[in-house]
Amino acid sequence: MVAPARAAAFQALAAISSGRADLGDALSRSRDHLADVRDRSLVTDLVTGTLRWRNRLDYQLQRLSATPLPRLDVGVLDALRLGAYQILYLDRVPVSAVVNDAVALVKQAGFGSASGFTNAILRRLARERDTLSWPTRPATVDTERDHQALSEYLAVVHSHPSWLVDRWLTRYGVAATEQWLAFNNQPPALTLVANLARVSREELQRRLQAEAVDTALTTHATHGVIVIAGRALATTTFREGFCLVQDEASQIIPELVAARPGDRVLDACASPGGKTVALAAQCGPSGMVIATDVRAKRVQLLADTLRRCEVDNAHVVYIADHGPLPFADESFQRVLVDAPCSGLGTVRRDPDIRWRRAAEHFVALAQTQIELLARLAPLVAPGGRLVYSTCSSEREENEAVVGGFLATHESFVVTRVDGLAELPGDLREMATPEGYLRTSAQHGLEAFFGAVLTRRL
Repeated sequence: MVAPARAAAFQALAAISSGRADLGDALSRSRDHLADVRDRSLVTDLVTGTLRWRNRLDYQLQRLSATPLPRLDVGVLDALRLGAYQILYLDRVPVSAVVNDAVALVKQAGFGSASGFTNAILRRLARERDTLSWPTRPATVDTERDHQALSEYLAVVHSHPSWLVDRWLTRYGVAATEQWLAFNNQPPALTLVANLARVSREELQRRLQAEAVDTALTTHATHGVIVIAGRALATTTFREGFCLVQDEASQIIPELVAARPGDRVLDACASPGGKTVALAAQCGPSGMVIATDVRAKRVQLLADTLRRCEVDNAHVVYIADHGPLPFADESFQRVLVDAPCSGLGTVRRDPDIRWRRAAEHFVALAQTQIELLARLAPLVAPGGRLVYSTCSSEREENEAVVGGFLATHESFVVTRVDGLAELPGDLREMATPEGYLRTSAQHGLEAFFGAVLTRRL
């Protein structure tokens, strides 16, 4: 019988490989039925680790296989990658158990004819794991051929798609690219943000400490904590909505909005609700946040978040992705457009994204983002702010989108983030030459982008 955690991990990888689910959904569906918390934790490790190191695993598997990996049935390849990750990265799991379970999973998936192949590849990998060879790094990068060799080397060693490594090398240089790639492969800490309508960051720390959870303050975001030890999500503090899970870079975006007490705020694309909770605290009981989304399931998640956090001055509205909006023009002092994007800024947290994206996706994404900005812009009152943000690292979705929008909307101007007195100094120092906010691995943060656009009076 296959170990429950390995069976669940294989199921999750199959869902991701087929495109039926992203990492979060696949993990939720595959592990939540497991009674043992250790098994659930192991499933997360197996799936995220296999996805994070996929290129390194494939390099070694291809070295041992006479058949090109793309020609293998996807179920066989998933089983091989899962087994290879355990053999190369988890020393507490007996190799015999790993190999036997991989063979059983291949058979259960209907690929029994590949069971001997699977057994042979993984056993040989286990025998050779202490003497593995890797691509050679070029000594110089003086020619196009050197550049290509370096790109291929980094793509394997740091396990990123070649097209992405190549564009980062071209745009940012060798040192910044290597720093970014290494950062993306560091398992992220659990980061929480205080529900400021109910508790300060300091009080949140005290509450968590009383429930045996140790935390440290986030470095840049002013209301977050990083979990050092303890089961924060099992605490009464979390269940009763005194805090939310939110990446530190994401926590910074509401600070660009800077809603004032009494403001009417629109939070578009608001689910799962972390930014909505922050904006509701900013505008206070005399203000109001309208939180919208176009996806029914995400609307429900948003409503659940606001209910758990006891947010009374935010209201959830489902809107269609096309057609007239149910709001009057110039009716909001602040509008946040946290746009759907490639998500390439969050590869550290969501390693599957690096394999699900391609360069050709940017054209359609950027077009959708510009249309979304244009659709929401009329809602901003004169003198009000339209804040555009993404969790993308790529200029096509960031600077180019804002530039395209401004070219057709002369009533909006850029308000430079380095000129915002309400922002902490270290955040103002993250300003790009154009005056936008960009976080990066250099700051120890995921790559988020934010632009503050003010409507002329």
